[in-house]
Amino acid sequence: MDVNVAAAAVAALSGLAVGVTGVLAFRWSERAQAAGTAQAASEGAVQLPPGVAIVLSVLRSSAVVLDERDAVVKASSAAYTFGLVRGDQLVPDQLLRMARETRRDGEIRQRDLLLTRRDGQELEVSARVAPLGSRLVLLLVEDRTEARRVDAVRRDFVANVSHELKTPVGALSLLAEAVLDASDDPEAVRRFSGRMQVESARLTSLVQELIDLSRVQNDHPLQDMSPVPVDELVAEAVDRCRQLAQNKQIALAVGGDPGLVIPGDHNQLVMAIGNLVENAVNYSPERTRVDIDVRATGRKAVIAVSDQGIGIPSRELDRIFERFYRVDPARSRATGGTGLGLSIVKHIVAGHGGEVTVRSMEGAGTTFTLVLPLQPADERGDAPDAASMRPGASSAPSGSSDLAPSYNSREGSR
Repeated sequence: MDVNVAAAAVAALSGLAVGVTGVLAFRWSERAQAAGTAQAASEGAVQLPPGVAIVLSVLRSSAVVLDERDAVVKASSAAYTFGLVRGDQLVPDQLLRMARETRRDGEIRQRDLLLTRRDGQELEVSARVAPLGSRLVLLLVEDRTEARRVDAVRRDFVANVSHELKTPVGALSLLAEAVLDASDDPEAVRRFSGRMQVESARLTSLVQELIDLSRVQNDHPLQDMSPVPVDELVAEAVDRCRQLAQNKQIALAVGGDPGLVIPGDHNQLVMAIGNLVENAVNYSPERTRVDIDVRATGRKAVIAVSDQGIGIPSRELDRIFERFYRVDPARSRATGGTGLGLSIVKHIVAGHGGEVTVRSMEGAGTTFTLVLPLQPADERGDAPDAASMRPGASSAPSGSSDLAPSYNSREGSR
């Protein structure tokens, strides 16, 4: 009996061992199968051809690679920054349609598209789609918004130059005929001759400003700079407009930190400041005030020209530095403006390593601010530095927020 019990116990233990072994084997098989499936999926996943990822990383264009499910396999950082890719999905529907068409027939496509970003900004892009191997599609997208704007500005410039030159030349031709016809009328001759002088002066001014613009329109900084006292620049600029201001009973007030010195071209800097002051006077009502404030802020000289004039609409502020752009063409012509003054200012300041900004409110005036680097102290020689001589000197333009903007961007943009 004991033998039978022992045999049964041995059999039960053997069965248990077999069962445990079977379960373990089954679990191991499941895991191995899962691992094999994952490995197969990994091996079946879409892989980029060798070197493609490196090429995409150095492209200036936004680059996106899609698989057969339209999922993003690889995208350049520019594509994410540009807003083309969100997560693993291509966002613009126009690009997605191009990719599907190319995947279907294998044809390379190139189109100019207008895309709208999430912030509502519209962008003009050039998109090119091509097959990449048998399962992938490559999209290259280049932002052409700024390039198209520059092209439009250039076309407008040529058209505007032709128009601006045609107006005074045509007027001179008509006035010359009128003088001939009125040769026996001294009063008419004097009247027409006076008009001819006005048109001739306008033509001369336009040609001179075109010459000035061609000289200063350079993206490279000036090669030969000399220390220039800001006081002298402001004094000459104000002197240029003194008679014009007196005719309108406009006060020209100069204040701030004396003795500042900046490196640059004396004549160009006088032209830039003078254009601002002249604009401020031209577009200010009679018996008002134009303020020219000079301050040292850190290593920068800040020159603010403020007026109490008609101001500039906020929608026009982004364009006032464009050549021949005028906020009010009729009024600009009446004041003798050519639409080039502010463009000249912008290029002069950029050539001196500075920047020009504008702040304006319609009916409350305009302030134009030039920010230019100061001459290093060890290169100033005998030129005084008021900011360093006066420890308590303010480092920001005083009251600049309360002064009506400077020279109402009139000459160049109005």
